[in-house]
Amino acid sequence: MDLCSSDNEVILCGTCLAEAVYSHAARSQSFYTLPLLVRRLSGTADTVNVTIRESMIGAAEKGARLCVTGEVRTFNNRSGEWPRLVVSVFARTLELTEEADDNRVRLRGTLCKRANLRTTPMGRDICDLILAVNRRYGRSDYLPCICWGLKAREAALWEVGTHLALEGRIQSRRYTKLTENGSEERTAYEISAAQIEPIELS
Repeated sequence: MDLCSSDNEVILCGTCLAEAVYSHAARSQSFYTLPLLVRRLSGTADTVNVTIRESMIGAAEKGARLCVTGEVRTFNNRSGEWPRLVVSVFARTLELTEEADDNRVRLRGTLCKRANLRTTPMGRDICDLILAVNRRYGRSDYLPCICWGLKAREAALWEVGTHLALEGRIQSRRYTKLTENGSEERTAYEISAAQIEPIELS
């Protein structure tokens, strides 16, 4: 299955880990979320939250092999003690599949915050970026992205407002957050860029 040529396209193939649960209602439709486990070639697994329409629930059984096409969405969850960015995939299509695990993202957007270059404990250069990607109705999604090595050092020099094209994958990682009540295990989501380049808008 190929990615389309829009500014925000995702293909995920993986295993549904749980039954879909109610999320919210909008424009007279009900939406549900489910966790999709997608394995990398290395064997590491990413768990991605997928938002689906009520009409898609029939295929979304626990243990089912699913292929989802859609787009990456973000929103600030202010219902907890601290605001946090929630990253998920909004499903345009969902179908049963026998295909191997797949995790591909293609984005075009604008660098909306100064890039942050840092070094991992293993000595690798990594750069954190926030990419603003337009969607319908005048809204935008603000997507956390990372790139590595030489590309990370290059990205650190890009100016805010630079238009970028990215291809990569959604990944999840566990981390420990120190709070007033002690330490908490949390999950962060980001787009890991295999390719990322400045572009000129036509």
